[in-house]
Amino acid sequence: MDEKITTFLDSGLLEKYLIGTTTASETLQVEAFISKYPEVQNAYNTLQFNLEVVAKSNAVEAPKEILNSVFEELDDKPVINLSTFQKYKSWYKIGVAACVASILFAGSTFMFYTQNQKLSDYNKRLNDENQVVVDEIFDLRSDIEKNNRKLDAVMQQFIKLNDPETYKYIIQGNSRAKELKTVAYINPRKKTSMIDVVSLPELPEEQCYQIWAELQGKMVSLGILTEEDRQLRAIPYTENALALNITVEPKGGNTIATLDNSVAHISLQ
Repeated sequence: MDEKITTFLDSGLLEKYLIGTTTASETLQVEAFISKYPEVQNAYNTLQFNLEVVAKSNAVEAPKEILNSVFEELDDKPVINLSTFQKYKSWYKIGVAACVASILFAGSTFMFYTQNQKLSDYNKRLNDENQVVVDEIFDLRSDIEKNNRKLDAVMQQFIKLNDPETYKYIIQGNSRAKELKTVAYINPRKKTSMIDVVSLPELPEEQCYQIWAELQGKMVSLGILTEEDRQLRAIPYTENALALNITVEPKGGNTIATLDNSVAHISLQ
């Protein structure tokens, strides 16, 4: 491969372009390489496929619309209207004035007490509603942090898939399980293994699928495969494994592979 193309592919610009983090000048450079060199176009297509695999295997239902409820809470907040109270003084004869003053004082005291009580009750209700909003904002922040951690995990998986030392093995079911399909990703240099469960034919409730690594005269269990577990996930790496084998075992798995119930097999050599 041309040294110029090799240097470009090693620069990481193609990966940055794919996830939309290149600058304007970097974008022009990447697009020029893609249109000019078939090797770069092929590498870009492979990156797109790997990113799609990771994205689909980590797909989750969208979180609840907490932010909308927060906005609704804020929009529904009533506005406090403060009333202006005016006092009127009337002057009568000394005896009548004293009596009227006493009545006005008692009435205004009761009125202020009533208004103060209403305001106190309102403030309490407002504080309770504000606390609800604070709690919802806290929940929203927690969801955002969880999504960020999820995104980091997805990017790590994408990087592993895109490693030149990662080998892809498509495991197809035999005549006993024609619809079975899984994809294994193995990196001997970094000693990592991942599997993407694409489809598994339904089994009776008392049975399960189990994946094994075949060594010299020995089968090592790598775990149980389930339809509910259809996502890219790590499995134990087995040094010098000769093949991968999927068998049908009793529910909960087996300690010894039932090779007579093998439904899929692929050589790693």
